[in-house]
Amino acid sequence: MNLLAILKVAFRALGRNKLRTALTMLGIVIGVGAVIVLVSIGQGAQSMVLDQISSMGSNMIFIMPGNMSFGGASMGLGAASTL
Repeated sequence: MNLLAILKVAFRALGRNKLRTALTMLGIVIGVGAVIVLVSIGQGAQSMVLDQISSMGSNMIFIMPGNMSFGGASMGLGAASTL
């Protein structure tokens, strides 16, 4: 079959199954819209977090007590160190 015959068969099938065609198109539109919305939300959240981090400045240090271990070695449980 050549390309023209294949297109004729395809459009004939679309015309005969109008409800299925409409529901398929609706599903595709909803799916594409959902992907666009989720990507937009992700980019907006990333931008918001980066703005909050950059607004803190570069002269701020956060110190939090707790048990820290790297590779199995314990760094202590909030032990005070003197300089």
